[in-house]
Amino acid sequence: MDSTKLKPDWAGEDLLSRAVNLLIGSQPIYALMKQQARKVLIKTAEKNGVPWRNTYKNLSESNLTAQLPQITNPDITYPDYYNVPFHAYDQGNLCWDAAFEAESATYAMALRVWPSDNLTWEAAQERLRSSFHQVLAQTITRPVQTILDIGCSVGISTIALHRFYQAQNPAVTTTGLDLSPYMLTVANHRDSHNEITWRHGPAEQTGLPDQSFDLITLQFVIHELPRQATADIFREIYRLLKDGGSIALVDNNPQSQVIQNLPPVLFTLMKSTEPWSDDYYTFDVETALRTAGFTQIQTCESDPRHRTITAHKTP
Repeated sequence: MDSTKLKPDWAGEDLLSRAVNLLIGSQPIYALMKQQARKVLIKTAEKNGVPWRNTYKNLSESNLTAQLPQITNPDITYPDYYNVPFHAYDQGNLCWDAAFEAESATYAMALRVWPSDNLTWEAAQERLRSSFHQVLAQTITRPVQTILDIGCSVGISTIALHRFYQAQNPAVTTTGLDLSPYMLTVANHRDSHNEITWRHGPAEQTGLPDQSFDLITLQFVIHELPRQATADIFREIYRLLKDGGSIALVDNNPQSQVIQNLPPVLFTLMKSTEPWSDDYYTFDVETALRTAGFTQIQTCESDPRHRTITAHKTP
């Protein structure tokens, strides 16, 4: 990694960060920022051919909302950190608007990684997923047959990961876990070939058996969590992994020159829709993995904005 700074100046306790937080703390300004952030995202998407409004319309007019009770685990108590606004939605991930727009927002996110390469959204999405999978191929040498994708959202990451490993082992089985039944309902709808098992539950206490998986992934998840939740999830992942199994996560890279040099308008808008940004950008992920028991921790810059971290459960 090229940067000598461990995090952006606009995150943590730095003066710039405190000024941004003060600005966001003003309710009228925050409301304006939320809407502006949303407009920027939709404009980026539709300018590049992502059918944002059309996708929303098709999903909202389908009968998938009737499937919500089948997906929902009624015994779940949502943690406080999850019951906050995310991504300009007052109800965070616990609403249909977030679920209906998640796919389009994901495609727009990939486009922002390589803004000058003139990629289609399809090509950008493929490059984003491939950059992660290539790191897995280089750092995980043990055969992978059972996979858990934590924080799977509407299943884009899950299905891509499943197919990557299915090409090597047709018997691979994959589970997608998420705390939003709305996201999971859309994921199940998108999974037209019934390739994945979708499970509604908290990542800190999944209820799944010990040593169930060869590989567990967190794809663009932990920047949306307070550090204590991430540490708890790492301990749960350690329990769930088979001896010799691996954890892999990909997320925003605090040392990325692109992230550190975001224009003030963009980082202010981003912080207004990501309530745990300060916690994430000042969190030592590698140390937390080591504390949870993982070894052979490797971090690499998998694209201009993101880092991939892999680690193993040593027998």
